[in-house]
Amino acid sequence: MTETIIHLLERNAVSLASKPAYEDKVSGTWQQTDWAEFNRLTRQAAGAMLSLGLGQGDVVTILGNNRPEWTISALAIMRVGGIAAGVYTTNAPDEVAYIVNHAESKLIVLEDESQLEKVEKQRNNLPSLQHIVVMGGAGQAIGDRATGWDDFLALGDAVEEGELDSKLDELRLDQVADFIYTSGTTGPPKAVMLTHENLVWTADALAKAADLTSDEAMVSYLPLSHIAEQLASIHIAITKGYTVTYCHDGLQVTDFISHVRPTAFFGVPRVWERFYSGVSAQLNEATGAKAAIVSWARGVGRKVTAERVQGREPSGLLAVQSHLADRLVFAKLREALGLNRTRRFISGAAPISAEILDFFASLGIQILEIYGQSEGSGPTTTNTADATRFGTVGQRIDGIEVKISDDGEILFKGKNVFAGYFKDEAATAETLVDGWLHSGDLGQFDDDGYLTITGRSKDIIITSGGKNVAPKNLEGALTALELVGQAVCVGEQQRYLVALLTLQPEAADRFATENGIDRADLATHPALRNRLEQDITQDVNSQFARVEHIRNFAIIDHEFSVETGELTPTFKIKRAMVNEKYAESIQQVYEAGQVI
Repeated sequence: MTETIIHLLERNAVSLASKPAYEDKVSGTWQQTDWAEFNRLTRQAAGAMLSLGLGQGDVVTILGNNRPEWTISALAIMRVGGIAAGVYTTNAPDEVAYIVNHAESKLIVLEDESQLEKVEKQRNNLPSLQHIVVMGGAGQAIGDRATGWDDFLALGDAVEEGELDSKLDELRLDQVADFIYTSGTTGPPKAVMLTHENLVWTADALAKAADLTSDEAMVSYLPLSHIAEQLASIHIAITKGYTVTYCHDGLQVTDFISHVRPTAFFGVPRVWERFYSGVSAQLNEATGAKAAIVSWARGVGRKVTAERVQGREPSGLLAVQSHLADRLVFAKLREALGLNRTRRFISGAAPISAEILDFFASLGIQILEIYGQSEGSGPTTTNTADATRFGTVGQRIDGIEVKISDDGEILFKGKNVFAGYFKDEAATAETLVDGWLHSGDLGQFDDDGYLTITGRSKDIIITSGGKNVAPKNLEGALTALELVGQAVCVGEQQRYLVALLTLQPEAADRFATENGIDRADLATHPALRNRLEQDITQDVNSQFARVEHIRNFAIIDHEFSVETGELTPTFKIKRAMVNEKYAESIQQVYEAGQVI
């Protein structure tokens, strides 16, 4: 691979000139933009950046929702030899300022007035920042505070095409093109430096592993600041030449799915949990003959999935049953979800419950779990349509070497491995050793090369008795309980483990109604505690060694969220924040003693 993603975009502008590159809903109307126009806009934006004095090694920060301007801005600065750095829209003003300053960004492209206000609050603390551009039509109403998108693009008209071509010719595969800021679960975010080669090689490798083609239709809805969404919406989209539909508000993704009918759908576990809650609630409403048909179909679905994960299609009687189950139940369900055209259902970025995987498998939906991290440009291992083992994150992607160190840490090397952390030689040296990336994740391979993640080294809980406990699987078992939404295990330097639990909203509502409990009183009601004690005893503790048993728990009366500080923008638990924020609740649980 000798070309960058920018070269591939230029190729698409010729070979796929009139094919839609992306779709966007502007002022309530769907509008499509073809590859030729997409490339022209990117070149124009690159020209605008050159006219502002930006070029080799300069950083442009992008603070906005998923929309064409985000992608165009990122590709434009890459085209002129610079670096794109995404900022999560949920970040507070001081967090935005940290990234802008750390990256020494000269230009920020942002969403709207509310995001502009974040920058303005910190404006006197941003010495490198020279230019502010507001995406879309919002830029027309902000006067001299920032430049509107159309006015920004117009700056590129004075730049000669030949100058843009020469900048493209100067690009090198080994130069940094992208900063991915880590989610900062244990401190300030670090800037992962990804090169042009990292991006183009990984996009090609993952497209092959997932069997993606130019005919895909994708919805872009997860934050573009995350490498997973960048790969799907930008780099693989350009590599394969498929169409992306931008969803500006991730909470509206179900409406966009209904419109797009995507051929492949990637979701983090929280997204699949939402689908699970909605679908299971509908299925639970079935009674009589309808309930019997659903139960029979789900049994068939499990058998069919068991065949397909081994690379076999059902045959004989099972094939007949599969066709009937699909016609009576599954096809209608996929149609209702907007997933009737979907060939690939993918989960990543965090562990997903085995219960949820099994649930969707029973409905004929095979979710493929994938594993990776920003430092590896996204994916490292993946399950595939014909090689899946539930509970694992699949086999290594071709071209990536993966091994387990003596202390159980997952190490890997390949052209996907990042160039290091920007301005952090110590962290780089700790993470990259002799070309091997030390992931910080713990895992093990089975005899067939399927990788299971057993925990994260920094998350290990060491009890007062010196026992090491990895909380990942425990928390997965807890969240598989019907009433539990999120779970965090606690027990550092304690004699036993306890848990902080949030409630799954729909299940909690049903429990309150069925038991005649006011929903506002549910979190403290004895009936709920009794039910959870029974569920933990029977369905959680029974799976684990005694040292791993949950002996008590606290119920948090709201869900953990990005806004309330317990989750990162990619929905990972901030353990230090949770331990600090709920220190009083944790202390009260330990004072109450063991109840399970």
